[in-house]
Amino acid sequence: MSRIGRSPVYFDEKIQVNVTPKNEVVVKGPKGSLTIKLRPEVTAKVDGKKVILTRLAETKESRSLHGMYRALVQNAVSGLGKGFTRNLELHGVGYRANVAGKKLELSLGYSHPIVFNIPEGIEIKVDKQTSVAINGANRELVGQVAAKIRSFRPPEPYLGKGIRYADEVIRRKAGKSASK
Repeated sequence: MSRIGRSPVYFDEKIQVNVTPKNEVVVKGPKGSLTIKLRPEVTAKVDGKKVILTRLAETKESRSLHGMYRALVQNAVSGLGKGFTRNLELHGVGYRANVAGKKLELSLGYSHPIVFNIPEGIEIKVDKQTSVAINGANRELVGQVAAKIRSFRPPEPYLGKGIRYADEVIRRKAGKSASK
């Protein structure tokens, strides 16, 4: 059984955390502000430079929510402090990416370029034309944007072409063997 919810979330002086009467945790930092709405089964209180989350009942649902909300508050605190990054790589002949304003343009072997609107709170950098870095304070949004971009051309197992995460390993398959 996990006991993640019992440990407090520590934050430093550049992060400011408040708990509203509507049971919301508001985290403010140098990279912006995030709000986490808590269910009634879990309550939070700020004690100095730490946030303590407690559950009201010992039901299975409230125990699981306790750990989840503690992880969400921890992600908000660390995201507003240093941010989160996801790196993507484009593998394939002629696969390119470039950022123009608030749009990411991708050439992925289709007959048309794919234009992706960059959401608010996300910053995308293209180092080389085949390497994309997605940065932001909201961990969930960074992962969602990375998954959406990857879904435009997921890596295929025969040649390995497509968009993949930088740390992703593609299981390759052997092609058809020549018969006599």
